[in-house]
Amino acid sequence: LLGDGEHDEGQVWEAAMSAAHFELGNLVAIVDRNCVSVDGDTAEVMEIEPLAQKWAAFGWQVHELDGHDMEALLAFFAGLPDPASSRPTIVLARTVAGKGVSFMEGKFEWHLGYLAPEDQARAEAELEGTR
Repeated sequence: LLGDGEHDEGQVWEAAMSAAHFELGNLVAIVDRNCVSVDGDTAEVMEIEPLAQKWAAFGWQVHELDGHDMEALLAFFAGLPDPASSRPTIVLARTVAGKGVSFMEGKFEWHLGYLAPEDQARAEAELEGTR
């Protein structure tokens, strides 16, 4: 499980290259592609797109999914490629950070922030309204 901000680090790409080289077809990675990191919007900190093409170039089977669509995610994981295959699999799960909470949605400031009791109450009230 990877955050998209981690793609700024070399060990991610070293591991990606190694997994494909050693034909680890039983390996499945998931990237939370929410476009925010602790340092800011990922496109501003260090652009990583075209992410799907980069992973494919490293020899991975790439699948882009809506990370908020649980039915689609469960269906995908129920039909994973044969573990004996030679190519590892990666899921780029497109998500919105803080989805469903108006004051948090898409804002990197909440990526690693303190949730005061009043913030928690406000967030819970908004989420309860979506059920």
